[in-house]
Amino acid sequence: MIIKPINGKHPQIPSDCFIAENATIVGDVVMGNHCSIWFNAVIRGDVHYIKMGDKVNVQDGAVIHATYQTSPTNIGNNVSIGHNAIVHGCTIHDNVLVGMGSIVMDDCVVESNSIIAAGAVVTKNTHVESGSIYAGVPAKKVKDISKDLIEGEINRIADNYMKYSSWFKE
Repeated sequence: MIIKPINGKHPQIPSDCFIAENATIVGDVVMGNHCSIWFNAVIRGDVHYIKMGDKVNVQDGAVIHATYQTSPTNIGNNVSIGHNAIVHGCTIHDNVLVGMGSIVMDDCVVESNSIIAAGAVVTKNTHVESGSIYAGVPAKKVKDISKDLIEGEINRIADNYMKYSSWFKE
């Protein structure tokens, strides 16, 4: 793994987090407890800060970055960032699933209990209302989320990644 400071800013990673051997975390990155950063994921806090809450999983090949001096990245609790997703200079609240291969661009706000569908492109300044599912290019609201999807997708995936990371800590 590559964990390195940039411009005097060191990543802050609690000891209960799992970081894959080839993940990269640099600069002004603050992670909460029980996070997992998977293979080939990159979290680059070189141009602005990146803050992550508890129980965030950043899956294989995902990239989290920000925009110099204007758009930091803030990620809440119980968030799953799917394989090869890009999360850039935006705010993601609690209990969110960012689907595989999706892109969330600068100055977007994704409110709690929402899903960004696989392959969606959430364009700059989009506001995703709480309880929504956004899909497509550009991403638009396709429906309201159900309690079943919150439990069956958002919480299930976040909980599974806690379990998966425990396998690598044994």
